[in-house]
Amino acid sequence: MLDLQKQFMSQLTNEACIKVPHLGVVKDRLKDKKVLVVLDDVDQLIQLEAMAKETCWFGPGSRIIITTQNQKILKASGINHIYKVNLPSNDAALQMFCMYAFGQKDPKDGFTELACEVRSLVGRLPLGLRVMGSYFRGMSEQDWIEALPRLRRHLDRDGEIASILEFSYDALRDEDKSLFLHIACFFHYEKVDIVEGYLEKCYLDVRHGLHVLAEKSLISIDSGRTNMSNLLIQLGRKIMREQSDIEPGNRQFLNDAIDVGEGLIYDKAGISSVIGRDLDEKITCASERAFIRLSNLQFLRTKRDGVNLQSMNFISPKLRVLSFPMFHRTCFPSSFNPTFHVKLEMPFSKLEKLWGETKPLNLKWMELSYSNCLKELPDFSTATNLYELDLTHSSSLVKLSSSIGNAINLQTLNLSHCSDLVEIPSSIITNLKSLDFYGYSSLVEVPFNIEEVIDSIYINLSYCSSMVEVPSSTENAINLKELNLKDCSRLVEIPFSIGNAFYLQKLNMSYCASLVELPSSTGNTANFEEHDLDHCRVELPSSMRKLGGLSELELKECSKLEVLLASINLESLGEVNLSDWSLLKNYPENSTDVQETDPWMGRISGLRKLVQSGMEKLESLPPLPDSLWELDADNGESLERLGSSFSNPDINLSFLNYLKLNQEEKDLIIQTPSNEYAVFPGGEVPQCFTYRSSGSSLTVKLNQMPIGTSTKFKACILCAGEDKKGLREWERASVCCSITTSGGIALSSCLKTIEQFLPGNLYTFEFEVETDEVTSTELVFEFEVGYADLIKKGKTLEIKECGIMLVSKMSVNGNKMGNIPALKRSRV
Repeated sequence: MLDLQKQFMSQLTNEACIKVPHLGVVKDRLKDKKVLVVLDDVDQLIQLEAMAKETCWFGPGSRIIITTQNQKILKASGINHIYKVNLPSNDAALQMFCMYAFGQKDPKDGFTELACEVRSLVGRLPLGLRVMGSYFRGMSEQDWIEALPRLRRHLDRDGEIASILEFSYDALRDEDKSLFLHIACFFHYEKVDIVEGYLEKCYLDVRHGLHVLAEKSLISIDSGRTNMSNLLIQLGRKIMREQSDIEPGNRQFLNDAIDVGEGLIYDKAGISSVIGRDLDEKITCASERAFIRLSNLQFLRTKRDGVNLQSMNFISPKLRVLSFPMFHRTCFPSSFNPTFHVKLEMPFSKLEKLWGETKPLNLKWMELSYSNCLKELPDFSTATNLYELDLTHSSSLVKLSSSIGNAINLQTLNLSHCSDLVEIPSSIITNLKSLDFYGYSSLVEVPFNIEEVIDSIYINLSYCSSMVEVPSSTENAINLKELNLKDCSRLVEIPFSIGNAFYLQKLNMSYCASLVELPSSTGNTANFEEHDLDHCRVELPSSMRKLGGLSELELKECSKLEVLLASINLESLGEVNLSDWSLLKNYPENSTDVQETDPWMGRISGLRKLVQSGMEKLESLPPLPDSLWELDADNGESLERLGSSFSNPDINLSFLNYLKLNQEEKDLIIQTPSNEYAVFPGGEVPQCFTYRSSGSSLTVKLNQMPIGTSTKFKACILCAGEDKKGLREWERASVCCSITTSGGIALSSCLKTIEQFLPGNLYTFEFEVETDEVTSTELVFEFEVGYADLIKKGKTLEIKECGIMLVSKMSVNGNKMGNIPALKRSRV
């Protein structure tokens, strides 16, 4: 699950070296972020649990879209709002095909009949349309005419998607076919640079081959990884199996129980042709003799007890990749030869050491994470190609051998949660780009001069609870871009030299409880973008006025902060959290308690998020920029006035428990056009909502005006409850609205995730309904409020009142018909 989260976070944040030391990282990093996440082709429940187990992991307004062929996975996760995707219409399928074949929605001149015939042969499945469109891309009309007879013969056999995909595969050159089969059988979703490292001796140009497969839509390169759809993986493994139907012992890869069973029984022919074996925990191989016969095995991936441990004595010396989680031996056998290994992956192993004597090593990637018994690393004297070493949670490891200094190409070193590690040779850090000490609780001081890490880009010292200072040599870490000091609870001082780290972009000092002062040089970091000081007891130095590139400033619960700089350069600021300042006196004008936010806030032209919760004396807000998409001003009991209207259609507005907010300001919130939601105090649905009802449903009578292709509505709901507690802070609510005709025909549904849903507050949101084919004179709206937390699935809150108003209609030609006049108000 950690690996899944790491891949997920790497794609979402576009950070190649992101660290995921525990399963709470997604929530920690994204709980305040508005994100769009598409999890495509999910086929295992563990994938959902690792990447989107609960909606509270993501910020308000986020959208999580999951596609799967297995509806049981969605139901097991408590997801009840399921949309069954139908195949596209014939016209839409033709457009889709043409986008891949011609780069436009319609066929080029002279290709209309040809394109229509190919579309008819291929059917309407998007994957087939994409693959076949890519196949014909760039061909002349004559090429199309010559290819069609073969395509007709090929698809006439069964007309199914497998035949369509196989047709495209057959058109590849032999070398590209082989690369396709390697990815399908072993290297799906592997890093591109790792695939190149594995196969560089087999192919002249692996990168070019990957480019060819991507052009043909047989793979995609996503965040630096090779990605292949399940159908294409199945095709590749089927082709591999069919190629050896006559003599199964000659196949190159063993991927499932059938492959293993057929391959291992062919004693006469032997199975020396097998170069790869990728098996899951359901498949076991107890035969030691089998490994003797796997004399050319280069790639082995297995899980748990997939291989008899004694078989390791007979494993091929040509092995290049060994992935064996939960390896139960305490040491490799003496006969084990890692000479040709490129990658060694042994997480959660029982290893105490790997091997004794010095061995020639070609390793580039080594992972021994969560090997809690590991006490000794091998001699790295010959590991000059080592690129990445992951020792996360190797809690018994006491020291790193000085021989690791010979790993002159080592760029990534992860020592997070190596709690017993006391000796780290300074020679390791010459070329490091990423160094991770997360949770290294016994670390008192950094065991080397940071100036020696001349190439380092990322250093993580977060949760190093014993560390008291950062080396003053920071200024010489000339390439350092990110320094994470979160929760270094004993850290008392940041060196003045931090201001000379010219390329520093991100500095996290949140929860550094002992830190009392920031150096005045902080404002000298010309490339500074993100500064997190949440829960710190510091004042802002005046030099921060010079930070012209600052885009994110976190100052939540800075309990000692008394002055906020008025002239701080905020043009590029995109996110600022100013909540829970108990001692703030100058904001920036002198005042006993903050009653008014200064107008300079409106000058932050790129501001996306503003948090001002817990400011109990705040009476008014200034005009705020149109870029704002989230305003959180909860629990400010004195707020009476809003400085302006809000024009961003994607804005979230939260004014929980603002009891003094007058009706004029509430009307302003209601009139704000928003695709998201707004919340403010109220005891009943306002009368401006044309249709209102007690309970959770109401019926809207459509007026006599022509109803356009789509209609936008605004809804308002009020939940029952007298305890004013509602959901706890971390328990968000999901609000579902289902729309049907009076005859029971389902038209649409929408789902909103709302943070901190409390009784005694009104919730409004807008949504659009496709109404071009509606003939009914009435629409029925049904609301339901439940826990967004999947663990509490099924629990709902009682809705006291609900309301609906029509906002606008779209004409048939797509033009807005304007705001719909208020209809005669009625109480249902």
